[in-house]
Amino acid sequence: MIGVDASVIVRYLMQDPPDAARRATVVVEGDHSLGISLVVILETAHVLRTQYGVARPDIINALIELLTREDVLVLGLSRDEALEALVQARALPQSPIADALIVAMARSAGAVPLYTFDRGMRRHGIPVATP
Repeated sequence: MIGVDASVIVRYLMQDPPDAARRATVVVEGDHSLGISLVVILETAHVLRTQYGVARPDIINALIELLTREDVLVLGLSRDEALEALVQARALPQSPIADALIVAMARSAGAVPLYTFDRGMRRHGIPVATP
């Protein structure tokens, strides 16, 4: 398994600029498993939105497609939990992608209730509490 940074994922997904996109494609579609951390997923979403103007639903769909590749492993969370979080984020358009992943990690680790000042976290179906 090799690790990849958001810069590689962004160039692969956007196929831009062409030379970097070709090199990123060789890495992503190579004969090895890819380890993608949750930080890379979030940074990718941020760059796609802020630097490329990609719409949130398209970002989520691209991330889901990437994570469903057989050779991709999500570091820090099971693939199913990460995919479930992204599907939930897609269903809650007013909720940040990061919130869905925070909830998934807390749920996975049994770290509940989740203490937060963000009242919107309740919509993710996890026990929350206010400090």
